[in-house]
This record gives sequence, C-alpha cells and structure tokens, in this order.
Amino acid sequence: MNSASFRLVVTGGGTGGHTYPALTAVRTLQARLAREGRGLETLWIGTEYGLEACVAPAEGIAFTSVVTGKIRRSRNPLKLVSPANVRDMARVPLGVLQARRAIEGFQPDVVLATGGYVAVPAGLAARMCRRPLVLHEQTVRLGLANRKLAPAAARICVSSESTLLLLPDAARRVAVVTGNPVRPEVLSGVAAKAVEALGLEGFEGRLPTVYVTGGAQGSQQINDLVADVLPWLLSRANVVHQCGPANEEGLRVRAAGLPAELAGRYYLAGFVGAELPDVLALADVVVARSGAGTLAELTALGKPAVFVPLASSAGDEQAHNARHLQQAGAAVALEGDVRADQVRDALGPLLADVGLREVMAERARAHGRPDAADRLVDVVLSAASG
Repeated sequence: MNSASFRLVVTGGGTGGHTYPALTAVRTLQARLAREGRGLETLWIGTEYGLEACVAPAEGIAFTSVVTGKIRRSRNPLKLVSPANVRDMARVPLGVLQARRAIEGFQPDVVLATGGYVAVPAGLAARMCRRPLVLHEQTVRLGLANRKLAPAAARICVSSESTLLLLPDAARRVAVVTGNPVRPEVLSGVAAKAVEALGLEGFEGRLPTVYVTGGAQGSQQINDLVADVLPWLLSRANVVHQCGPANEEGLRVRAAGLPAELAGRYYLAGFVGAELPDVLALADVVVARSGAGTLAELTALGKPAVFVPLASSAGDEQAHNARHLQQAGAAVALEGDVRADQVRDALGPLLADVGLREVMAERARAHGRPDAADRLVDVVLSAASG
C-alpha cells in the first residue's frame, strides 16, 4: 500500500452552508485514504471571523486566515461602487498574496473551494500556484465566488442536474453532478430515540409529526406563522418546534393557553443539537427555510417539506432552491409576505393524506444524493491525478 499522505487545501466558509459540506468532504476523504493505508494532511484557508475559524481547529484541521472582501449586491449598479464595496474589493489582492504564500508553503495535491467570499483569494492563488482547483456549488445557481473562479477550475462539482443548463459552455465541459455532501450522522437517525431523548410521551402516535425549524438562530417569520396556526396544527399533528434561543421565552408565553391535550403534542426548543438526526427520522413533514444544506438533508432523507425561503438570501438563492423542488412536486414553496392561511393550505392536505406524503417523499428522494460526499471525493482524487 502507498503510505504517502495526500495534501489538501480546503477553502470556503463564512456560513454553515459553505463550511459543513467542506468538512464532510474532508472527513470522507480521510476515511477513504485510511482504507488504502494513506494519510490526509489538510490546511483550511478561511477568514478570521467566519464559522470555519471555529470548525476547522475543533476538528483538528490546520487553519490559516486571509483577508477578503464582501461584495454587497444591489439591483442598482451605482450602489455596487459604494465606499464599503470599494474598500472591501481593495482587500482582495492582499488576501490573494496571503493565500498564495500558504499554498506555496503547503504544496497541496488539490485545492477544494466550497464558496463564500474567502474562496476567491484562495482560488485565484491556486491558479497562480498551478494547483488543481475543484469548486463545489451547493445551490441551484452558481454563487458569486464560484462564478468568479469557474474559469480557473479543473472541475466544477454541482448539486443539481438543472445547474448544468445554467453554466456557460466552458464551465459545463468540466462540470460534474455530485450533489451536496450531507453529514453521515444526519442519515442515521432513529425516530424512537427522539421520543425518548426529548420526552415526547404526550405525542399522539396516530398523528403525523411536523418538525419546524428556522435554523440555529431560528426564524421570526416561521415562528410567527406557526404560532398563528398552532391550535389548528396541533389538532392534526404533533409538532417539534426549533425556534432559536432568543425566541423561546416569547413562544412559551403564546403556547401557555393551549388545552392540555394539545399542549402535550407540542415540543418547543431553542435549539436541537445532537438529537437532530433522530428528530428528522421522526418527522413526517418539515417546515423550514430552503438553504442548500437543508435541501440536501431533506432530499437525501426523502422528507416532504413546506419551505419558507429567506427573502434576503444572497442572489435570492433560497427562493430558487424552493421553486426547483416545488416544480418537481417534491416540496411546497411559500414565498414573499406569507400568511397563516397559506401555511394551513400547504400543510392541511399533507397532514390529512399519508399517500400524498409518500408521493412527495418519493419525489424528494429522487433529488437526494446521500452519496454526494463520496462523489465529491472521487472528483478531488481524479483532479489530483490529472
């Protein structure tokens, strides 16, 4: 067996949507190489204040930070040359220089970029150092960073077949559909463990369970919508509601007047941590934002979903994600100034008809790629060998 270590630079982050696919790819590559008797040496290039600055060291991954700039997008071209944008764009050359030094010193076999502003200087530095650059895009449309880096990429890994149609010809020639890596633990949940761990004895077994989440910080919009329909919803379903730590107290006050038989079907938590895979296994329907990571997990699991896209997401990507699945009959998308009656109209048929849930679950599963991390690792190894 070849005992030589594989050397990987990974760059990307700022948010979980860019950070966790990269981390999952690193873990998967490490396991693949270990089976071959090889080691993996990884250097993560990120920003000092991004999520990756916490995640990489916690995982034992060497980390170095570079400066970069955030482009504040606007439909008004004049606002693109705002003082803040000009100031930030002026920082990019320094970031490229810092990233080039890091890459020259580390001598990676491949540079993997998963998006976010920090990917730009590191990706440009990879081209300057003549190292193969593999891009990974989590959303249906290429994000701004990946659009800038596409001409320099040896491979462009995308999460959806529909993305291929949106690429320029040159980019399409090096594009591969891998899917969006999903943490293995998310796929291994057990519904009964959620009932035990969260103490859901009041849940009614004959009713479906709805999992409501607005992400780690919660979503005020989703919280308000659910609170407005809560008695109606609890007459038809059990509910696990992850509302965000800052919103928990207010929602408990609003739920205090529920009749006892309905209150027992409602589990409210500021944050759902280690129990998340089991909660997802328990859920028959999910109400959530439509970020790329959420879509990857729910389609890999085959979960019917009602999406309430974040209107301010970069490039309106959440709305595009949600529409893509709605058009395939794999989810319901509620956009804009959503009203409580729209939530009832979306959830009512799903809660009343197990057959309808099964059809939507099957269509969601058709878009899921639980083996996405392995597919991405295949591309990384291929790029290294030319």
